[in-house]
Amino acid sequence: MTELELIIDLHLDNERQGPGSDQTTQKALDLIGINTSNHLKIADIGCGCGAQTITLAQNTKAEIIAIDLFPQFLEKLEQKVTTLGLNNRVKTQVASMEDLPFQPEQFDIIWSEGAVYNMGFEAGIINWRKFLKPGGYLAVSEISWLTNSRPQKIEDYWLRAYPEIDTVSNKIKTLENNGYIPTAHFVLPTYCWLENYYIPLQKRFDAFLEKHQDSELAQTIVENERNEISIYKQFQSYYSYGFYIAQKQ
Repeated sequence: MTELELIIDLHLDNERQGPGSDQTTQKALDLIGINTSNHLKIADIGCGCGAQTITLAQNTKAEIIAIDLFPQFLEKLEQKVTTLGLNNRVKTQVASMEDLPFQPEQFDIIWSEGAVYNMGFEAGIINWRKFLKPGGYLAVSEISWLTNSRPQKIEDYWLRAYPEIDTVSNKIKTLENNGYIPTAHFVLPTYCWLENYYIPLQKRFDAFLEKHQDSELAQTIVENERNEISIYKQFQSYYSYGFYIAQKQ
């Protein structure tokens, strides 16, 4: 298996493929302040296995298109959708977030939790804006610095991993500079990282290594994940995901 295939396999059976929670998804939806009983159209971009997709479907009457590049994740979401009887309102689509097959002004809300970094925050919000109806809303979570200064170790780590990481205030300015009116933001609490993402992921390491016969590549992937978890535990006061809500200007 390739490195990418192994990474997908490690994350496939997790409830979430990144930090988050039902509560923070609901909070972001509440902060938008839109009438959820209306017939809304929502795109959930980079949805993974769709934990947040389900929360959106259960708390709105929206028609939702859940988009991910990897069909394995969407198959997991489709199973949940079928079990919960949401097939009539939640559809999945395999697509790259950089080349979405949608019409201009198709959606009331574009949602993306912990995924926009794959193409870069600014590129994502610029590219996706055309798919929003006038006055439509963008709701994205994005890795962000919580302080203006930080230890060199964590600075170097994240600049290697994602050079576009920036402070919350600068993320808001980026939204303002690209045709959005920021309306709300908040920071994901630690349980979104630890209890909801890292701890369940850690529990899969031994089985993952056994499944792949302790291959060098599998061991490298696990070691990278362990290092990321260790970095978060040591430096969690300096960064988190910011959840940003903004309206198309």
